[in-house]
Amino acid sequence: MKTIFVLFDSLNRSALSCYGGSVPTPNFDRLAQRSAIFDTHFAGSLPCMPARRDMQTGRLNFLHRSWGPVEPFDRCFPDQMKKSSIYSHLVTDHYHYFEDGGATYHTRYSSWEFIRGQESDPYIAMVTPPLQHFKDSYHPVQFEDNRDGHRLQGMINRTAIRSEGDYPVVKCIDRAIDFLENNAEQDNWCLQVETFDPHEPFDAPDEFQDNDTGYTGRILDWPRYRQLEETEEEIAELRARYAALVRFCDAQLGRLLDEIDARNLWQDTAIILTTDHGFLLGEHNWWAKNRMPFYNEVAHIPLMIYHPAQQIAGGSHISALTQTIDIMPTLLEIFSLPIPDTVTGYSLLPYLLNTETTPRHIALYGIFGGAINATDGRYSYFRYPEDMEQHPLNEYTLMPMHNRSLFEIRELVPAELYYGFSFTKGAPVLKIPALKDAKRSPRQGGFADTQTRLFDMRSDAGQNAPFRNKEIEAELLKAIAAEMAIHEAPDELYHRFDIGRPA
Repeated sequence: MKTIFVLFDSLNRSALSCYGGSVPTPNFDRLAQRSAIFDTHFAGSLPCMPARRDMQTGRLNFLHRSWGPVEPFDRCFPDQMKKSSIYSHLVTDHYHYFEDGGATYHTRYSSWEFIRGQESDPYIAMVTPPLQHFKDSYHPVQFEDNRDGHRLQGMINRTAIRSEGDYPVVKCIDRAIDFLENNAEQDNWCLQVETFDPHEPFDAPDEFQDNDTGYTGRILDWPRYRQLEETEEEIAELRARYAALVRFCDAQLGRLLDEIDARNLWQDTAIILTTDHGFLLGEHNWWAKNRMPFYNEVAHIPLMIYHPAQQIAGGSHISALTQTIDIMPTLLEIFSLPIPDTVTGYSLLPYLLNTETTPRHIALYGIFGGAINATDGRYSYFRYPEDMEQHPLNEYTLMPMHNRSLFEIRELVPAELYYGFSFTKGAPVLKIPALKDAKRSPRQGGFADTQTRLFDMRSDAGQNAPFRNKEIEAELLKAIAAEMAIHEAPDELYHRFDIGRPA
């Protein structure tokens, strides 16, 4: 058996035409016509690396810690494959794998390739950047003249893109095609081809830009994580730039599918395509993710699975409630490998045979320190603490690293050993007080709009009419508490969210 796992970053479900979206995506449609299309698939832990830890380990991690490395006790799918002589290869331009907070993910695979240059990857060396040229070229919202943030390095990296072949996403697909050319005839391998696109900045070749937005200013393709402050033309330009990048991703997916066609890999190769989370493009008056409530534009994400032995028709829609933690056990079952007892997700292969059932009745999702969010497929519920700072919050980890830095000594001084989790297999972890000003997501202004709210997605698909209902919330809270118990949520979270422990 062979598997290709295709992972995009920040790929909005609402952008894909196979989900009824607004952007023509013929190659996503092409894969969807052969695949099972999951209609009720949700994120788990957010953002980037927490989502990937969910996918590698098959269990939620945002209840215990923020962005950080794979832990020594984690059971990751590439490691499980190695034990059974299944070769795994990662091709990626997602540079967060190669920072402090992602440093142990890529080394789980049998081999890996890193394509440089996305966003603020510290790639192009430029001691004295042409700041005036950058200022003249880029909109003030995304120009920066210091190295403390992402944007200056992002502008520097873009100086290396002179033709379509220079874009990292193109190079990723190039290397994935090379892998297939060299290994397609072999058996027992898993290729993970992963690109940072369509994550911001929304930079795509001119040929993919097809909307006249009325905007005539400097380059604008990288919104801030904040509420809308832009003009109508600027908002339209940012949305059009995102759509152009999605079309560019679609074209690159088409190149990969062409190679699969040419080698007739459909007969013995499973394909999984998904993303880590979505991205708000002005909906609910917000840009981006992390800070604001996790509306469906962020949390409700695409998933397609093709299996050569699936018994449902290609293009069938599956209503089962699924989420990112289900990717890992699905990959293991494709290779008939045992699923570790630490996994709380479900293999989705049975739902390729029976579209009327569901593996779960509630899905939790969120970011460390933010709301506990939940959906049962009909209702979505964002539960915030009455006071975000009132109750203590701790990080539980043996790998104390933030996104791009180690924990500071002042964070580690009050740490103590904690033995209370069964999923660590007897190993203690550090219990570290989570300081308000620590260098973890969401930063960029902290959490905002932190009011508990409930939505009925059957009558309010756009989540525009929040309400409260004691009876509905009570039922959801019972299910949330049960799911928290399965994931061994720390005691303080029950107090923080005023949720009763299950009996």
